[in-house]
Amino acid sequence: MHRARMVLVALLGLAGVGQAQIGKQVIIRAGTEEDARLQQIQKATDSTEKIRLLEEFLEEFGDSDAALVACEMLISEYMAANNPAKVYEYGQKALELDPDNFAVALNLFRTADQQRDLERLFGYGKTIADIVARYRARPAPEGTPEDLWQQRKQETLDGVASSVNYVELTLFNTAYRTPTPSEKAALLERFIAAFPDSVYSANAQALVAATYQQMQQYDKMLQFAQDILARDPNNIQMLLLLADYWSERGEELARAQDYAQRALQALGTAQRPAHISEEQWQQQGALQKGLAHSALGMVHAHQRRHAQAVEEFRQASPLLKADNFSYARNLYRLGFTLANLRRVREARVVLAEAVTIESPYKPLAQKELDRLGGPVPHE
Repeated sequence: MHRARMVLVALLGLAGVGQAQIGKQVIIRAGTEEDARLQQIQKATDSTEKIRLLEEFLEEFGDSDAALVACEMLISEYMAANNPAKVYEYGQKALELDPDNFAVALNLFRTADQQRDLERLFGYGKTIADIVARYRARPAPEGTPEDLWQQRKQETLDGVASSVNYVELTLFNTAYRTPTPSEKAALLERFIAAFPDSVYSANAQALVAATYQQMQQYDKMLQFAQDILARDPNNIQMLLLLADYWSERGEELARAQDYAQRALQALGTAQRPAHISEEQWQQQGALQKGLAHSALGMVHAHQRRHAQAVEEFRQASPLLKADNFSYARNLYRLGFTLANLRRVREARVVLAEAVTIESPYKPLAQKELDRLGGPVPHE
């Protein structure tokens, strides 16, 4: 049994993820034909000879658990030989024998990454995500106490955490760097679907929405946001995206108001993610609150509730100062609404500030300011 364990440990080291593993653990009985043949193969020093012996072994023992061991050894040899076609071939055979083999899936992913094979890269990324999800949901084996099982499970998940992060980051960066907008959005959506709880998921969601906006494919942007909210009803980014879009255009005003209010409620109970600093968290929260209030202001403005709109715009202004576009837009909205209330002096002051900010709203604010008589003279 000692020799069998040595074979197993050597194979688990192929993926470089430590001893904590997900997948079938093959025990080969000492003294069996499979054991003797594998020991012989391990002693071979020439890679070509080792590959020949392993392929012969598979022909003879292809239906046994030992075949998984041979496949893993072949994957290792072909990765070292930089033969991706054979890595994919024996990787697929291994996954057929053990669909939950994390180490094999990771080596397939690494090979696809090296080859810049995007279809395989995202396909194997999804395979890895599914393997981890199934493992998380796995009940305790018969006879294992629940608390002990949960402890072992967490140790295993901790053991593969850095590899999972590598997969997530690779997929996110690959999608982000894709130059064609339509392909970028499609790859980001595949990443989000595979790893919805990733620390990179929020950025990916924002990029998908921004990419569809860039392409002026607003129907896809709206559908994407609503699909996210169907899975995560308190997703602050998507609530604000829809509230902002509809309120800006004067459409779906009841829903825009509801979504902006829901975003504010969610912000009140949101917990800071571990990967975001306290300062970043405060800045992000302030900006999001400002966007919600500005959207509510537009809802009121479209419904000619100008006094309520002014109140919302004034609440939004100090929260939006970190973002020139949002701050200038809100000032323009506030100035325009004040003008509708015939509070011309206040409107001129606000619009004059909007003109000082480089943004698409600078010429709009200047035009409205000129109509109202220009800036208020200094007294």
